[in-house]
Amino acid sequence: MRAALKCFAARGYFGASMRDIAAEADIGLAGIYHHFSGKQELLQAVMTVTIEDVFASTRASVAAIPDDRPREQLAALVRAWVEFHTVRQEDARVGASEVHCLEGEGRDRVIALRDEQEALFVTTIERGARLGVFTTPYPREAARAILNMGIAVATWYRLDGDITPHGLAERYAQLSLDMVGAIDLRE
Repeated sequence: MRAALKCFAARGYFGASMRDIAAEADIGLAGIYHHFSGKQELLQAVMTVTIEDVFASTRASVAAIPDDRPREQLAALVRAWVEFHTVRQEDARVGASEVHCLEGEGRDRVIALRDEQEALFVTTIERGARLGVFTTPYPREAARAILNMGIAVATWYRLDGDITPHGLAERYAQLSLDMVGAIDLRE
């Protein structure tokens, strides 16, 4: 699957052939077909693993934070989201750009997982608004903006740049709190 990911990231789904993937994996074409029925199944596998991994990361980031602390929950979600997009850039780029290439049940599964991921952000922001911690009148739009802000990181961030994944994640967490009009009730 790693070879397929590299090829999809470099050439796109339609530009990558099964021969390209086999060459990248350094195995024969028959070896690829022994494990996968075709390129569509490979794309579905790559994208399912990616969305499952990032969703597991974001869910774990808020697991120990009580629901009455949406400010901390949102910051944790954003940190996990951004860090994933800084260290798994190829996965993130393919996940964002090739979803339109998915077909059938594979597409339905990836879309359902993506919707669950979005719902985690939306419900956190809505809860914060209900509790008076966030002032945004647009929780759903704020969630989508935050998610897309994180996705874009995979297109420009460089690990050898001037900020670490953790440092960037902290900045994006603060930007996200600003976006939702977070109020620090401890003051």
